[in-house]
Amino acid sequence: MTCAVRESGGGWRCAGVRWPREVPELGWSRGGDRRVSVLAYGAGLGFRAVGERHCVGARGNVCPLGAVVPGRSTGGRCAECARLDRAHSVAADTMADDPRTYRVYLAWFGPGMVKVGITGEERGAARLREQGAVAFSWLGRGPLMAARRTEEVLRAALGVPDRIPYAKKRSVRGQLPGTEERAGAVAELYARAAALEGRGWPESLERLPLEVVDQVSVFGLDRVPDPDPAPVRAVRESAPAPVRAVRELVDGGVVAGRLVAAAGPDLHLAVADGGVVVLDTRLITGWDLTAVTRTAEVTEVPGSDVRVPLIDIGGGGVQGGLF
Repeated sequence: MTCAVRESGGGWRCAGVRWPREVPELGWSRGGDRRVSVLAYGAGLGFRAVGERHCVGARGNVCPLGAVVPGRSTGGRCAECARLDRAHSVAADTMADDPRTYRVYLAWFGPGMVKVGITGEERGAARLREQGAVAFSWLGRGPLMAARRTEEVLRAALGVPDRIPYAKKRSVRGQLPGTEERAGAVAELYARAAALEGRGWPESLERLPLEVVDQVSVFGLDRVPDPDPAPVRAVRESAPAPVRAVRELVDGGVVAGRLVAAAGPDLHLAVADGGVVVLDTRLITGWDLTAVTRTAEVTEVPGSDVRVPLIDIGGGGVQGGLF
């Protein structure tokens, strides 16, 4: 099968999924060098983790300690690099004199799951794709501190959180309501937010008109190829619900399947038993990965130790399995 994984012999390490455009890309780093692999729905993806997982560093810099980090860490950084990365982020409020324009957005991830946030205007909707927002609308634009103030006002007034756990987002992706209902939920939130203009809303923040952007097709959640590998495939109207997720990688652990959807850091892989497993690519950062080119290496070796721990998305029970 086709595999978008670079060989680790040259020291390349995965930097996770990024969304600069409306297709997911895997980033790779080796010292100061950077590369990307563009992913395609329907293509095979397979790799084996090798050795130990190392800290990915901070702000584009290599970890000076070369620290080993836990397999279940979604941050992929040692404590010192995590502190440095956080200190220079927009969320830390240490960039009050930032001259760039920021946008406030309203994001919908599933029934009852909405949030408000901010992102740099020059990034466009990349932040919304990175978070796995199923639908969203811009609300306003202006200086950083005005955007931050509006975000805080809306969180308090609307009773919406500043973040939604990825586990909750995953749990509803296979049962999303229709396009109109998704758009209606965003429009309702927008109306409630717009009604607060003049009541704590900074004058320097320009309100933007409602324009709901639906990303279901961008994520591949609406059209998933049939498991039949024949050139001409039937197409389902919606993605099958994922039931398992990778809990962590281990030395020698293999992940392989066919990419059927992606949202935020998550890759949805169709596996040999006909199910769909979610791989949170934040778990693969810092690992040396080698390509696996045959699904047989994963599914057809009785008693093989080629496996990674899985967790049941619905019930939270841990499973061990091959895929």
